[in-house]
Amino acid sequence: MNDMTGSKKALILQVARTIGAQKFTPAEIEQVRRRLIADHGEEGKTGRDYIADVLKSAGFRVVLSQQEEAEEQYEEEFEDLLHFKTLSDAELSIMRLDELMRKFQQHGERAAVERVLNVARLGKRRAEMISRNPKVEPHKRAEKVEIANWFRIWLETPDAFFDWLDVRKQAPDFQEKFPQTESEV
Repeated sequence: MNDMTGSKKALILQVARTIGAQKFTPAEIEQVRRRLIADHGEEGKTGRDYIADVLKSAGFRVVLSQQEEAEEQYEEEFEDLLHFKTLSDAELSIMRLDELMRKFQQHGERAAVERVLNVARLGKRRAEMISRNPKVEPHKRAEKVEIANWFRIWLETPDAFFDWLDVRKQAPDFQEKFPQTESEV
């Protein structure tokens, strides 16, 4: 059994080298699977997940979804995106998210756009979580409620968000809650 597993791995790697793809997507993995069956009959039958695992462990580049590919391709763009220690930091983070989303939309990168939205959703959840933490100062908790609201509104209406934010920062209740941040934000 162990010899068969070892030889099956060797067969997978041999077929993968023959195909010579720079990356193995589900299409190339299916090609490997079919070639194994064609060349080796019943003994060549192998699951797609197993093939992907063998290829990954041998150092081949395996990309199983558009999301994975977007994450890999634009990894540096997503690093260090979420900051909301202050309202000003949060505004800058949302600006960066908005710029990225528009860039990816312009290039038709749907998986990357979805990743931007997921990062924004994460920011919203983190702000909500901090806002509910009784160990955090009341003023900071109030800021996090505000920031969570900003993320929510940007996620719902990104095109109107920055106009809304300008109006929001002029609102009496905002200025009352966050007086020191007027010049900051």
